[in-house]
This record gives sequence, structure tokens and C-alpha cells, in this order.
Amino acid sequence: MEPSEIIVGLDIGTTKIACIVGRRNEYGKVEILGYGKAPSIGVSRGVVSNIEKTVQSIRRAVDEAELKSGVNINYVHVGIAGQHIKSHQHRGNLVRNSLDDEVNQGDIDTLIEDMHKLVMQPGEEIIHVIPQEYIVDKEQGIKDPIGMSGISLEANFHIITGQITAAKNINKCVLKSNMTVEDLILEPLASAEAVLSEEEKEAGIALVDIGGGTTDVAIFQDGIIRHTAVIPLGGNIITEDVKEGCSIISNQAEALKVKFGSALASENKDEEIVSIPGLRGRNPKEITLKNLASIIQARVEEIVEHVFYEIQNSGYEKKLIGGIVLTGGGAQLKHIAQIFEFLTGMDTRIGLPNEHLASNVPEELGSPLFATGIGLVIKGMQNADKLKEPQTHVKGHSDDEKKGTFFDSIMKKGRQFFEEDVD
Repeated sequence: MEPSEIIVGLDIGTTKIACIVGRRNEYGKVEILGYGKAPSIGVSRGVVSNIEKTVQSIRRAVDEAELKSGVNINYVHVGIAGQHIKSHQHRGNLVRNSLDDEVNQGDIDTLIEDMHKLVMQPGEEIIHVIPQEYIVDKEQGIKDPIGMSGISLEANFHIITGQITAAKNINKCVLKSNMTVEDLILEPLASAEAVLSEEEKEAGIALVDIGGGTTDVAIFQDGIIRHTAVIPLGGNIITEDVKEGCSIISNQAEALKVKFGSALASENKDEEIVSIPGLRGRNPKEITLKNLASIIQARVEEIVEHVFYEIQNSGYEKKLIGGIVLTGGGAQLKHIAQIFEFLTGMDTRIGLPNEHLASNVPEELGSPLFATGIGLVIKGMQNADKLKEPQTHVKGHSDDEKKGTFFDSIMKKGRQFFEEDVD
């Protein structure tokens, strides 16, 4: 296999901005050429709230990535998240002219294009249209209808929408940072590419990406995305609870959470105490680790309840053989997998983005913290592969591969739309 072209993923998170430069090596693994990380200033709960501060943070991360990789970055694959993200199920149908003609790629593109014409709520736009399964002349459960005969072609679609302003602000920040958005990708879909295997998606699994401002949920079953949700709670709100509960300042609360925090109070002994330096000569403050864990556990339980509600709401609770996979910075919290298992009764593991990475990748990038950034690089590679494919259909290709040409044309229209809007 020939090494692929260079792809850049830009994860604009609430607590950090990560820029990852990668390409596929000759063994099909993701080789990281360089990466940069900067504190995120100007993003609140996954949404840009201050353009200039976000631009400065992006530039810091990108400059570091350029320095480490020796690559001049012009195009980036960017993630989008936030409470405004919604998912819908919709069915499209098409009556074909002839029973003699086989169902072809053009028919599928027409169905997808019709979905993009759906009337959304004011201020919302469609981010992704993902075919789930097809129905040909009332015959259900067809994954690939190409080559079949039939008059009536229907499809169930998973449609992901978001606020136009949120997407525009991301594009403005990237353009003001002297780059172009090549693709806008829902963050939980990117994280899924980095930490889930195809077998897990087939068996049924819930991916839970715990970030600083939001917790993203993506549910897969039978190899298909079934449900997505963004919960407006994350690691930052846990830090805020620690700050208030222990009467300390924010950076001390964050350090305390990261170094000594646990999601299970019962795992700590009463006599375990940590001393926090006092402000300007004041006496140090002593905090028991059991008390710290109690504060953290209360908020983690709330996050688990929201996640479990989304799993139950999806209708796939009993079909998720793979259970739950936790990733994102919040997944690094001690005993978090145990509390998810205890409260949901589902098998839980921590998802590390190292499955697709080459062996010479820096150890830091194997952390759940970088799952979204690495996933954006992988999604970028997949889209680049689709562009190289001939536009005629080759039998045996997956649904994701088949919709590449149409999806890329939509993205080009989107880029023109955003560029016109920027002064």
C-alpha cells in the first residue's frame, strides 16, 4: 500500500485545541507526523463564544503542529459538537420508472439529495445524512440495493442537524487562522473511528466521549449509526464542583481532580489527606480524598444518568452486546468505568485511540484525550479515498463508500457558503 496524502484534524474543544497532522503508512496504519495542543480560550460547552480568543488558541496549536511536522497547514478537517446538535430518523422514498433497470448509484444519490432538502427548524442546518438500511418493493433490511430490481426504493436515514451560526463561527475561526475547512464532522463520529472496531459496531455499542464541556454519545448496531446525542455536561463542571465544595481556586481544583480524583468514594480511605497551599501566606487547606471523591461521584452519576437515558431513548438498550466504550479527557478519571458498569449494568471499557496508530507514535497521543483529533484524521483519510474512487459503482462497496461523491459535493457547496459570509 502506498502512503496516503497528508491529512490534518483540528479538534476545537472546550478545554483544549488539538491539531494533528497524519497520513496512512504503507501498512495501512495512521502515522502521526506532528501535533500541537493549546488551552482553549473562547469555547464554551463545545461552541465558539469568542472568535478572536479562539483564533489565537487555534494558531498556537497549529503553529506547534507545523513546527513538529514540517508541514505547512492549509486545509483542516474540523469537529463540531455542542448542545445544539440533534439527530432525527427519517424515511425517504423514490418511485422508479422501470422495473427492468437495476437500482443504481444515481437512485441512492437522489434519495440522499432529497434528505438535504428537508425543511429544518429556523437557524438549523443538516450536517450529516447517513443511510441506515434500504427497502426495495417492501423487502426490508437491505444494506446494499445496487443491482436489485424494483419500482419502489425507500431508505431509513439518520440525519444530524446543528445550528447554522455554530458552524459558521467555526468556519470563521479557521478562515481567520489562515486555513480552510475541508470537512465539518460530528465529533462523536470521529471519536468512534479512532476507538471502535468494526466488530464492536456490528455487535452493538455505545460510544461515550466525555470532553471538557460536553459528553457526546454515539450508538452503533449492526454496523450502522443508530443514535447520536450531545449532553451539556463534562469534565469542567466536575472541576467547578470541586472548586466550590473544597473552597479552592480553579487551577487547584483541576490539578486535584486530575491527580487525586476518583469517581468512587468507597475506594478511598478516610485517613487519606491532601494539603492545598493557602492563598498569600494563609494556612494550607487539608482535604480528605474520600470527600473529594464524593463531590466527583455525585456529578459523574448525573452524567451517567443522562447517558443511560439516551441509550434507553434510542431503543437499542437490550441490543448493545459490546456495552459502553468511554473516551475523551474525562475517561481518564480513576474508577469511571466501574461507576458506569455499576449504574447501567453494561460492560464498560476505556477506548484508547491506538488501534489504528503506527507503532512509532508519541505515547501521549495514545491517551483518550486525543481520540477526537485522531478520529478526524482517519475520517479525512476516508473522504480522500472516496474522492480517488471512480464515480461508477463497483459492487461490494459499503454504504459509506458509495455516498462519498455526493457528500463531497455537498461539502464544497458548504465551503462556498461559509467563505461568502466571511468578510
